[in-house]
Order: sequence, then structure tokens, then C-alpha cells
Amino acid sequence: MENEKLYENWKRNIILFLGSQTISLFGSSLVQYAILWYITLNTQSGWIMTIYIICGFIPAFLLSPFAGVWADRYNRKLLIVISDGVIALVTLILAILFMMGYEALWLLFLIAAVRSLGTGVQMPAVGAILPQIVPQDKLMKVNGANGSIQALVTLTAPMASGALLGFASMEVIFFVDVVTAAIAISVLVFFLSIPAHQKAITDKAISYFHDLKEGFIYIRKHAFLMKFFLFFALFFILAAPASFLTPLQVARSFGEDIWRLTAIEVAFSIGMILGGILIASWEGFKNKIHTMALASSLFAACTFALGITPIFSIYLIFMGIIGLSMPFFSTPSNVLLQEKVEGDFLGRVFGVVTMVSTSMMPLGMLIFGPIADIIAIELLLIGTGIALFLLALFLLFSKELVKAGISVQKQI
Repeated sequence: MENEKLYENWKRNIILFLGSQTISLFGSSLVQYAILWYITLNTQSGWIMTIYIICGFIPAFLLSPFAGVWADRYNRKLLIVISDGVIALVTLILAILFMMGYEALWLLFLIAAVRSLGTGVQMPAVGAILPQIVPQDKLMKVNGANGSIQALVTLTAPMASGALLGFASMEVIFFVDVVTAAIAISVLVFFLSIPAHQKAITDKAISYFHDLKEGFIYIRKHAFLMKFFLFFALFFILAAPASFLTPLQVARSFGEDIWRLTAIEVAFSIGMILGGILIASWEGFKNKIHTMALASSLFAACTFALGITPIFSIYLIFMGIIGLSMPFFSTPSNVLLQEKVEGDFLGRVFGVVTMVSTSMMPLGMLIFGPIADIIAIELLLIGTGIALFLLALFLLFSKELVKAGISVQKQI
């Protein structure tokens, strides 16, 4: 009954929810890019940058399975508010310390780790809370629109951060993030009422670790989830060269001009925005696995093309198509889980999604990064493009995944 009442005002609720998330994400992105450029300009050290990136990935990876249990045991909106609040408080302290002239690098590593922990808590909670707000038949549109919004933030945040750094200090950007977090939290607390899901209001006689174990048993018992996560992990590993090595390829093959590096990021972001708009309006094939296979094939073909394209303008078109394909991959995969996984297990399943997404691309870079210093990046792109196409065929020929891709109504 509570969900039915929520669904009556779902458009208002999702606008408020996604609006608060966008405001928070924009502030976080400003800080992320500001710190990245601060470290680059002040240290010019690859090792320092590596430490910063590790601090931004590892905490989320380690926390995700536990955060998934929290998202199933406790009020999901409250988890989002608390994680945003803790990040804002630590950022405020950092801003004050910078104002006092204390600008040690370890403080930036600390804020990166805290933000990563916040991401680890938020991702399972956000993924699991959407079906509580949005009717099932609208999930594709909402997830697609959310993807476009996130891509727009990704496109505008670096420019805004660079503009702010041009006339303001680091602590000003930290304060801006604190303000955006405060606005986002206020919207969730005062304007959006989301009742706790059933498991969150029942007696928690079962131990925490039993819940954690139960989540992994649930995944193991469902063959489509096992194959889904296998595909997800392999996809992210194989996508690493196209995601991380293309700037190095552009510098080696087309020239070290800054505008070229900026152009590939802009092309990718514009593609993602358009892809999110398209998937939100079209909603993909009736079977979500077919949509994911289409996206994977597009990604594979364009990865291969990046390895053989000698003209930079055409290279940018393929980067844009890769960006376009991403919402056609991520949106149906999220909706598939939101539709097929029982409501009381959604947090734990999305916790595993976070683990995979935060660990497999760095693992891919550990594999392909050193190889890129031995052989041409073009060969890596050609090889991974072929492998990604074979992976797309795995999707189409997996009976369990194709069966899971068909929409059915379920209880949240």
C-alpha cells in the first residue's frame, strides 16, 4: 500500500530524488577534478596520482558487500543522507584546514578515501531505492534519464571546476561542495518521504554476517545472476584500454595537443548524453539482454575501429558512439536487476555490482597498462574489440540471461 501511494506521485518524487542526487554529484565532481588538477600541477608525480586513484577506488570496493547488507537491513534514504552528510563534514574540515594554510597531500588522500566510502554506501542504496519510488514500467525511462543527467554533470563539472580554480582557491571549491551537499540532504529530508522497505522495519534477529552470507547464496542460486556478473566483470576488464589508454594513444599517434585530449572526453560525454536520451525515449528491445548485446557490439566495433583509424575527426566520431552505447548497456542492466531481484536482496546485489565496477577496470589497467609500453595501443584496441564482440555473443547465447531479460511484474 505504501508503494502504491508513492507511485501516485512518482513523477514529483523522482524529480526531487534525482534533482538532489544531481546537485550532490555536481559538487562532488567539482572537488574530484579540483584535487586531480591540484595534484597534477603541484607534484607532477605518477606515483602520487596512482596513490590518489587507489584511495578513490579501494575503499568503495572493500565496503560494497557490507554496504549492500545495510541497504537491505536499514532505511535506504537514511543511508544516502548519512553518507552525504559525513562526506560534507569531512570536506568542511578539509576546507578549514586549507584556509589555515595546512595543505598536506595526505589530507587529499583522506578525502578521496572518505568519498570512496560514501560512494560504496550510496550506490547499493540508490540502485535499490529506485524501484520503491518508480513504477516498474517506468524504470527504463528513469534510469535512462538519470544516465543522461550524470553524463551532463561529467561534461560540465571539469569546465566549472577549471573556471573556479582560475579565480578562486581550493577551499572555495570545497565550500561549494559542502553547500551542494547541504541542499541535496535538505531536499531528501524535508521534501521527499520514502517509507522504509519491509525488511528494514522487521525485527533483525538474524545476524549481520548471516545476511551477508545469505546475499552471496542468493546470487549463487540464481544462474542468471552468476552469468550476469561474469559478463559484467569480463566486460569491464576488456573495456579498460578504450576507457583509459585512448588519451595515451592520441598523444602518441595524433599529437600531444591538450585540445585533442579534451576533444575525446567531450565526444564521449556528448555521446553518453544522447544515449541516455535515446534509451529513455525508445526503452530498448522488449528483451533487455538484446539491448545490452547491441550496446556491447557497438562498443566492441568502435573499440576495434579506434585501433585502425588514422584520421582524428573520424576517431572522435567513434569515441562519441562508444559514449552513446554506454547508456544502452548500463540502463537495461540496472533495470534487469531492479525487476528480477527480490526487493529484500536488491541492496546486496547492487553491492556486488559496485564491487565489480570499482575493481575490474583497475584490474584491466594492471593487465593492459604495462603491455601498452611494450606493444602499440592500437593492437590492444583491436584485440579487445574482437574479444568484446565474442562477449556480446555470450549474452545472446546464454539461455538463462535471455530468459531473465524478459520483463515480468514483481513485488517490491
